[in-house]
Amino acid sequence: MDLTLNIPETSKPRIVIIGGGFGGVSIAKELVTRKDFQIVLLDRQNYHTFQPLLYQVSTSSLEPESIAYPLRKIVKKGKNTFFRMAEVLEVNTSRREIITTIGSIQYDYLVIATGARTNFFGNKTIERNAMRMKSVPQALKLRSLMLENLEQAVITPDKALRRELLNFVIVGAGPTGVELAGGIAELRANVLPRDYPDMDFSEMEIHIIESADRILPPMSPEASKNAEKFLKKLGVKLHLKTMVTNYENHLVTTNTGLELKAATFVWSAGVTGAPIAGINGESLIERANRYKVNEFNQVVGFNNVFAIGDIALMQTKDYERGHPMVAQPAIQQGKHLAKNLLAIHQGKKMKPFKYFDKGSMATIGRNKAVVDMDKLRFGGFFAWFIWMFIHLVFLVGFRNKIITLFNWVYNYINFDKASRLIITPFKAKEDTNVV
Repeated sequence: MDLTLNIPETSKPRIVIIGGGFGGVSIAKELVTRKDFQIVLLDRQNYHTFQPLLYQVSTSSLEPESIAYPLRKIVKKGKNTFFRMAEVLEVNTSRREIITTIGSIQYDYLVIATGARTNFFGNKTIERNAMRMKSVPQALKLRSLMLENLEQAVITPDKALRRELLNFVIVGAGPTGVELAGGIAELRANVLPRDYPDMDFSEMEIHIIESADRILPPMSPEASKNAEKFLKKLGVKLHLKTMVTNYENHLVTTNTGLELKAATFVWSAGVTGAPIAGINGESLIERANRYKVNEFNQVVGFNNVFAIGDIALMQTKDYERGHPMVAQPAIQQGKHLAKNLLAIHQGKKMKPFKYFDKGSMATIGRNKAVVDMDKLRFGGFFAWFIWMFIHLVFLVGFRNKIITLFNWVYNYINFDKASRLIITPFKAKEDTNVV
């Protein structure tokens, strides 16, 4: 018996999975009912977060319970599977030992699925002052901050302060930034004027700042063009070829001389891997904070240590800089690695991973979305419908699917957002970059 983590001793090979994101959940679901291994899943939270819908928590469309799923409900299906809520501090590969905040545990095979965290590119001032949106607590803090600023704006007699409180600046025009801007714009158009009839929402501005020459840089030019048209129709102001250099005391400064006063400043300009202490050297690509892996997802230099998802950098002919840091590679790598671990156990050869790109998409509000699927490029209502269907399919848990669908139908019919609640008042000094 592992006295600290209370994990039974076993004669079966022990697979320890670090991280309950898309990759960790994917491999755990594949192995949970197998009798070949003992499976231990570690995560600092006791739930899986469906990150593509975090922006809807921030913009009051969904409650956090709709996009979170208990990790114990995944592992409870197997007799040899265990979950422990703990933060991994270090891995000692020579002793095959994982050191956590609740003790240590030995492993036979280690799967690192720690995902990614917000990348501030070394700007400590922005990191200290900006909001980010990589976790449920961060999404709730952003929601509270936006609603608190609105409550303050409605009572202040100072016009300059009111405009500052009603200014929203989003840095980064990838899917997260675009979807968040669209969600806030929908609030401004359909919801907030009814909540605050005594406030002039022509003073409310939504800005997206992007260093590239178009929004949605990872997607096709057609998708960028359609998304730009949709955002402008919603009244969102775009600042392309512009880099933010600082944000302090509500002042946004850029390399082009543009300055904005905004009480809500969201950083969605990039992500970086979340590596673990103890595994570094040639396996860690420092510029990306990702582990270099081979075609079997083995971390370079190790036979029994694997990495999947955002933390894994697998360079191929088609993906010289690694696979995109989105959900699909993590899900597919998790399923594939489960099969390879079974192959190792059965004395068979592993098969190389091949990524199947199912396309990319982004929504920009009611009836507005863009989709790139193979050679197909389209936008508008049909793209929006596909976006909703795909997200419902991949949302973990039947209950979550039903609740989310109900909320979407309710919001669509009533032009309403039901979750405009300040449950936990925002405090800047408490905000942390939760992975």
